[in-house]
Amino acid sequence: MARMNDPTPSPHILELRAGPLRLALRPDLGGCIAGLWRGDVAVLRSTEPAELQASRPSGCYPLVPYSNRIGFRRFNWLGQAHTTQPNFDQSPHSVHGVGWKRPWAVVSHTDTEAVLRYVHAADDHWPFAFEATQTFVLNPAGLEVRMAVTNQADQPQPVGLGWHPYFPKRERSHLQIQAAQRWDSDPADELPRQAVPQPAIDAPVRELRFDNCFQGWTGTALIRDELLSLRLTSAMPYLVVFTPQTKDYYCVEPVSHLSNAIQMADPLAHGLVSLPPGQTLQGWMKLDVEAVR
Repeated sequence: MARMNDPTPSPHILELRAGPLRLALRPDLGGCIAGLWRGDVAVLRSTEPAELQASRPSGCYPLVPYSNRIGFRRFNWLGQAHTTQPNFDQSPHSVHGVGWKRPWAVVSHTDTEAVLRYVHAADDHWPFAFEATQTFVLNPAGLEVRMAVTNQADQPQPVGLGWHPYFPKRERSHLQIQAAQRWDSDPADELPRQAVPQPAIDAPVRELRFDNCFQGWTGTALIRDELLSLRLTSAMPYLVVFTPQTKDYYCVEPVSHLSNAIQMADPLAHGLVSLPPGQTLQGWMKLDVEAVR
């Protein structure tokens, strides 16, 4: 039976269980996944939910209403100039939207499903009102997450969405994906400048040196190590891959648009959506989990 909750921000910790999987959510910390485990093995970078202090060190958080960066915190839309506020260390850009920094409401939850909601009033971090929901569905073989973003402004607004999963880097961590192109960034400002052909990736994570957005992604990423075999799928047409050599994690992020698409000559050609008032943009990702035998 569903346990219903008033849709107001709450620090309540949610835990879902299905077979060997346990999912811990922190709605108050950006609607993030604190952790996902198969038995005692972390599937995502995982922290016990009561110990998590912010969304950034979590296992996964939502990217809404945009992914990655808004270059130098400014953009033009429908003939009007807008600025956003700093929200990420000392970066000169605004990063990952607003949803990951704000509390989400618990709308409903059961032992295997939860719905969270964030209602955004226009502010100096994002100038348009919107509502976003995340739905988490856990089954014994994996996790599915869906997001829906509804424009509550009185004009069309630019909208993108996605997720930022972190995976634990293990001795045999291996990544396999296929995409048509890789966007290379200018090292001076970390903004994408040029699309280049990308051969298939099929390599140990320790050998990869990526901090890139890929387009023409086929929608499947195979992630495996000595403990787990994972299959990440999504209808998102872009994928951000981050493989820092000095960290104990790496990131494989399904997203709806190119990083900094909003500053491109044609943002809509790079995945952003001009969402009319009252209309909704939806997306999903799924993570299938198996133990290595």
